Amino acid sequence: MTEPRPTIRLDKWLWYARFFKTRGLATKLVTGGHVRVNSERVAKASYSVGPGDTLTFPQGRQIRVVRILALGTRRGPAPEAQALYDDLTPPPAPKPDAPTRTAGGRPTKKDRRRFDAERDQGAGGSRLNDRDR
Repeated sequence: MTEPRPTIRLDKWLWYARFFKTRGLATKLVTGGHVRVNSERVAKASYSVGPGDTLTFPQGRQIRVVRILALGTRRGPAPEAQALYDDLTPPPAPKPDAPTRTAGGRPTKKDRRRFDAERDQGAGGSRLNDRDR
């Protein structure tokens, strides 16, 4: 006869793996229907999960996808918690770079005079500057 698969409550595992600060927050997420186990929506915090199951759930502004590797026996330190799962979350899309300025900001008085001289030469030189009037 085969042994039954070892399982643990979903909310408890999420708390053990340190995805949520309190077990109550994990329970609230699960009962809200925001967690999927092996692509099936789960609405009960008491749903049993075990090694090999894949969980998909929102965390902050990111959707997390993790595969359960071990069940754990306590809520331990972060390295112990990270050993409980394999993170399958795709890396975030790179943010577009902000436009960069090649100049050093506001032009100096010398730069403005040079810009004015270049502009006046481009207009045929017939234009008078404000200071020449």
